[in-house]
Amino acid sequence: MDKEQEQKPDIDIHSLDNNSKPDNKTISDSEEDPTNIKSDNKVNEKEINPEEKIIALEDKLTRTFAEMENQRRRFEKEKDEAFDYGGFVFAKEALNLIDNLERSKIILENDEKLKETEALKKTIEHLEIINKDLISIFAKNNIKPIDSLNKKLDPNFHQAMMEIEDDEKEPGTIVQEIQKGFLIKNRLLRPSLVGVSKKTEPKKEKDEKNKDI
Repeated sequence: MDKEQEQKPDIDIHSLDNNSKPDNKTISDSEEDPTNIKSDNKVNEKEINPEEKIIALEDKLTRTFAEMENQRRRFEKEKDEAFDYGGFVFAKEALNLIDNLERSKIILENDEKLKETEALKKTIEHLEIINKDLISIFAKNNIKPIDSLNKKLDPNFHQAMMEIEDDEKEPGTIVQEIQKGFLIKNRLLRPSLVGVSKKTEPKKEKDEKNKDI
């Protein structure tokens, strides 16, 4: 038994009505427009008073000028220090010349073979001339020796290396200069190495200390 086949009618695509096409999604009135939000925010922002703007600008300018002035002062200070103390390291090393001259003089004076000879006398005179010339050159460049003898010990300029009994001097007075100190302008180039006075200890206390040792 043959079944009748249902024939479906052909659909003409071009015959479709435009209204049959799916509608495009439209923006509903309930959705927020970003443009409108921004404009609303600008409207809602608190307006700044012109006088407040001027005060804020004046404060900003004042701070800027103050910072510029501080930078200028720092630059001037660094420039002056570089000019005044640029040769600090060189000057400190050059002091070895004076030290070596002084050591040479002491060695020659303690040489038994040269004592009381004309050669020693002339050599010492030449060494002293050279030493004075060096001191003069240093002085012209603002490098000056520290005056230590018979002065009170000052930790800013002196370094005590030993104590020497001396009842005639007030305790803490510099009675011996082991190595001369120098200043470059107002800055310490190196401290003076010195010996300071102290009161003579009673003999009993000395004996007791010796026994403890």
